[in-house]
Amino acid sequence: MRLNNLDLNLLVVLDALLTERNVTRAGERIFRSQSATSNALARLREYFDDDLLMPVAGKLELTPRAELLHLAVRDVLLRIETTVTALPEFDPMTTDRQFTMFVSDYSMAVLVPNMLALAAKCKSKARFRLKPQVAHPRLSLERGETDLLIIPDAFCSEEHPLERLFDEHYVCVVWKDSPLAQGEMTLERYMSALHITMRPNDEDLPILEKWFADSTGMNRQIAVSTHNFVAIPFMVVGTDLIGTVHSKLARRMLPALPVVLKPVPLPGLGFSQAMQWHKYRTRDPGLVWLRSLLHEAAQEVDVGNELGMPEPDL
Repeated sequence: MRLNNLDLNLLVVLDALLTERNVTRAGERIFRSQSATSNALARLREYFDDDLLMPVAGKLELTPRAELLHLAVRDVLLRIETTVTALPEFDPMTTDRQFTMFVSDYSMAVLVPNMLALAAKCKSKARFRLKPQVAHPRLSLERGETDLLIIPDAFCSEEHPLERLFDEHYVCVVWKDSPLAQGEMTLERYMSALHITMRPNDEDLPILEKWFADSTGMNRQIAVSTHNFVAIPFMVVGTDLIGTVHSKLARRMLPALPVVLKPVPLPGLGFSQAMQWHKYRTRDPGLVWLRSLLHEAAQEVDVGNELGMPEPDL
């Protein structure tokens, strides 16, 4: 099929090329030989009168025209894909569908176990692929790389729907034998101490450091940075370091570790955890089921307190 003399089959090749930025990998992505992919690239360059991919420092980079085309082509293909593959109904007990979700280690510790337990309870055969979050999660939705993001609402895209799951705030975690465990955690003590922070793999600045810089103009003294939140309470043991972590995560780990929780001496250090999906998939029956499952799982996030989990005196 052609549109304005463009073979629309070439759009699939173009999407692969602009995503992979490598002819061989693009061909593998769409099950084409390298020569066939190279020929398609030549035809695309002729049609658009643009190189599209240019060698720079030993690798291929997108031209300005290709940058404009990239998300537009992905958007068109994603709309077609979601329309063609959409099923009128979804049965969790018979499905073989795999849901791809971008989640943090915090969500995997606090929310995902509830979700999996609920899925097992209803005898669901759905499969789940949990991937680490990236610096620009909106792009993963635009490219169709994920079904669902579970992230703080402040990081959600304004272009796609979202639903809030629960509210969260941060607490300080310190070793029980550290001087910091005694007395009030004042702002002066907090800012003069050394800290452990979480720094995502593809971020230059840790998330909390961005908040501090933007909201207070202050900078904490970072002694250790790690790539996940779950490790932080373990790492403060035997030190005078402070870990600033989510309260729901800290409460779950409190019985197992010799640590004390203290309030963060700064107001407004909290967020709403949300889930977001592509606007084209709002009516996808499978995602409707998954979102309902996550809402139910979120309601049980604090069930540990009802079952006797210790609530620290903050």
